[in-house]
Amino acid sequence: MYEILYQEIEEKTEYETIIKKVLSKCLKEEKIENSKMSITVTLTTPKQIQHINKVYRGIDKPTDVLSFPMFEKDELDQKIKNNDFVQEDILGDIIISVERVKEQAKEYEHSFERELSYMLVHGFYHLMGYDHIQEADKMKMRPKEEKILNDLKINR
Repeated sequence: MYEILYQEIEEKTEYETIIKKVLSKCLKEEKIENSKMSITVTLTTPKQIQHINKVYRGIDKPTDVLSFPMFEKDELDQKIKNNDFVQEDILGDIIISVERVKEQAKEYEHSFERELSYMLVHGFYHLMGYDHIQEADKMKMRPKEEKILNDLKINR
């Protein structure tokens, strides 16, 4: 289940189509599509994401995507293993700066769809407890991200 919120940006069906397609694939890939877990995706401005980054992470600068998971990785892994989900379980929140997505699509010379999809997949795997600070962790996360994008044929 997805909730899509717009914070100071215009609602667009294109965004919602991409979000549903990508997150559905992510949930299916991780075999939790029937878990009743919910994800909130907020699409916002650089100013708003900077404010959120400052308040919750102590970093006073804009970024492209923020993820706020509700579970620690071990806890989530146990829930998945035991199929121990309840209706109220929230996987977490993904917050994306749409303006940054547009800028990075131009910078990396690929489509808006590709960049937004990557932000969603990246945010999703943070919700799943993956990280990329250490190289060993990055080696686990990156292939998962690329598999989703390749399976959806959303390439560079």
